[in-house]
Amino acid sequence: MRKLLFSLSVLSLFISCDNKQEADLIVTNANVYTVNDAFAKAESFAVKDGKFIAVGSTADITAQYQATETIDATGKTVLPGLIDGHCHFYGLGQNLQIADLVGTESYDEVIEKVTAFAKANPEATVIRGRGWDQNDWAVKEFPTKDKLDALFPDTPVVLERVDGHAYLVNQKALDLAKIDNTTKVSGGEIVLVDGKVTGVLIDNPQTLVDAVMPQASVAENAQVLLEAQELCFSYGLTTVNDAGLNKDIVELIDSLQQQGDLKMRIYAMLSNNKENLDHYLSSGKIKTDRLNVRSVKVYGDGALGSRGAAMRESYSDKKGHFGAMVTPVDEINELAERIAAADFQMNTHAIGDSANVVVLRAYDKVLTSKKDPRWKVEHAQVVSTEDFDVFSDKILPSVQPTHATSDMYWAEDRVGAERIKGAYAYKDLLKQSGLVILGTDFPVEQVSPFYTFYAAVARKDLKQYPEGGYQMENALSREETLKGMTIWAAYSNFEEAEKGSIESGKFADFIIMDQDIMTIDEDAIPNLEVGATYVNGENVYNKL
Repeated sequence: MRKLLFSLSVLSLFISCDNKQEADLIVTNANVYTVNDAFAKAESFAVKDGKFIAVGSTADITAQYQATETIDATGKTVLPGLIDGHCHFYGLGQNLQIADLVGTESYDEVIEKVTAFAKANPEATVIRGRGWDQNDWAVKEFPTKDKLDALFPDTPVVLERVDGHAYLVNQKALDLAKIDNTTKVSGGEIVLVDGKVTGVLIDNPQTLVDAVMPQASVAENAQVLLEAQELCFSYGLTTVNDAGLNKDIVELIDSLQQQGDLKMRIYAMLSNNKENLDHYLSSGKIKTDRLNVRSVKVYGDGALGSRGAAMRESYSDKKGHFGAMVTPVDEINELAERIAAADFQMNTHAIGDSANVVVLRAYDKVLTSKKDPRWKVEHAQVVSTEDFDVFSDKILPSVQPTHATSDMYWAEDRVGAERIKGAYAYKDLLKQSGLVILGTDFPVEQVSPFYTFYAAVARKDLKQYPEGGYQMENALSREETLKGMTIWAAYSNFEEAEKGSIESGKFADFIIMDQDIMTIDEDAIPNLEVGATYVNGENVYNKL
């Protein structure tokens, strides 16, 4: 009798195994935030052929599936792969090759870092750096080129401001670009003092320097992209929206992805130039599992920190100065018509209240007959209170919460007590459009999406300032913030059916966290770390 029972037990085990469905990967005993419509939680999921095939309890998943690999998460938190709604992925890779000037507290410190970089790279034909911000210095004035001229009389030096909207260049670079005190460029400023060129170029004049700088090789650009990928995976990013790419880089990205070297998913916003628009608006959208090309990035105005943002009234701390539209109003209207006709998405950088209303009016006019355009206002940084109601389910705000906590020290000085009420107003924007897309704008800000999360929820910087948070009426909840970095960002890219949540049928993009971002003490959020990152069910980063 005992032998019969044992035989039946073994037979039952084999039958049970035979009835189980095959999977490539099963994750069990996890604290899973699915970010589905109900914002439900789960314990386990199964992955096959790069997609989630089942999500549920550990008991249910293990009863139904068997896999070649099983991960016991031992209670760790699992999130959908994070999406950066607005960044410069290619630019990040480029930044890793040049002098890092972020966090410098004086112009003398900038000079020290540039000198050290030049000594470490004696073969460099151009000395480049990025990250300086005069607002962080004791003397909050633009620097001049004099020290650079003395140190580097024969080598061009190009130092980019943290926001990317200003250069400090030396005389050698000015000579190569044929810039002097008589040069005129619309949509920006060549800063003069006492009629002399200082070396500071704001917005469009930067392109004169860019045009005479040596171009990177294909191999160098490939390395740039791969280095950016490595860093982004370590922060749990599985999709990035790269805000402004040219045809050659888009084609290189596609090639590297097809080869299997570049695993990052990229939503590529095309830079607004003739070559890009003539080619893509006529040839049509490109969509693969990892690349989506269906949008155009347009610059409305400059940045607030360099007083390039276009304001309706003059700057509160610089009377008579209004900033500037980088792209003229008529051209924005024409672009909106052309992009809408091609059924592409228009994503426009708008910082100042004047730029925002120009963009909103242009969008509103052409989208009347469009059913589901999902056009984005990138930054939507200072919006007049009467213009908020133009945002809708057709016109979406794409914002970067760390801009608020970086700018809060001086933003009100720039725009005054009244206009600041419509600045960094993420909750108000959410109420209008029903969602907000969240990003970092790296390398303008740091890569970490956990800084973004903290700035959105706590409205504090990394010094935990200010106590109680900045303009807390516009803070987002943790649930809203996580949605803004996952499903809402996916929706804005027309990709909500394939990513942004842990649901059956979607790409198996997920991350395993060291702690629970939804319950951890608020001030501990910036220190969160990613244990592992998976794209298509493949482990692309692991420190568990």
